[in-house]
Amino acid sequence: MLRTRIKICGCTSAADVALAVEAGADAVGVILAEQSERRVSLEQLRTIAQAVPALNSLVAVFVDPSSGLVDEALKVGAIPQFHGHEDGASCEALAAGPYVKAFHVDPTRDYTAQEFDRFARPFEHATWMFDTARATGTSGGTGRAFNWEVARELAGGRPFVISGGLTPENVGDCVRAVRPYAVDVRSGVETKGVKDPAKVLAFVNAVRAADAVLPV
Repeated sequence: MLRTRIKICGCTSAADVALAVEAGADAVGVILAEQSERRVSLEQLRTIAQAVPALNSLVAVFVDPSSGLVDEALKVGAIPQFHGHEDGASCEALAAGPYVKAFHVDPTRDYTAQEFDRFARPFEHATWMFDTARATGTSGGTGRAFNWEVARELAGGRPFVISGGLTPENVGDCVRAVRPYAVDVRSGVETKGVKDPAKVLAFVNAVRAADAVLPV
């Protein structure tokens, strides 16, 4: 059976981590970008890192970070996720290994695989995340979905992650439609800005139900 990886992002406490892991998530995300209302401090990051089981992944989300900030996340075993205007050379140097790089899809424009290939080439060790662009052209976190087929076409056989506007109600459709390597959710499993246990579990169950009906 194909197994889609699941990342629950915007965790701000050890309790959020426990909730995500117990529901069946593969990875938890913490946000270190100043622009986010889910931003955690380095002290919180260290506390959260201690709550992540050995066989789950901790992902640290950055927007145009300093090298020092990324280094602090690497020290606690986090995988970097770059969500800003970082270029390939910067990501490769800062991560010093595998990382996630977000590509912000503007629903109002068309993209070509050739255009994306040229853009993606410098990000040698990246796993690509496709997220919805904000109207201002800055980082994601919009809570809005885009046409998932765009991600599959641009990825060109690379493993890719879908983010942006996923919920327990639509994530199964996403998995069945484009078979992403992973799906990422933040606000779609929250109620009034707080992780909702029922929504987290429903999201994970919807992904697993979609996996179960896909051909190997």
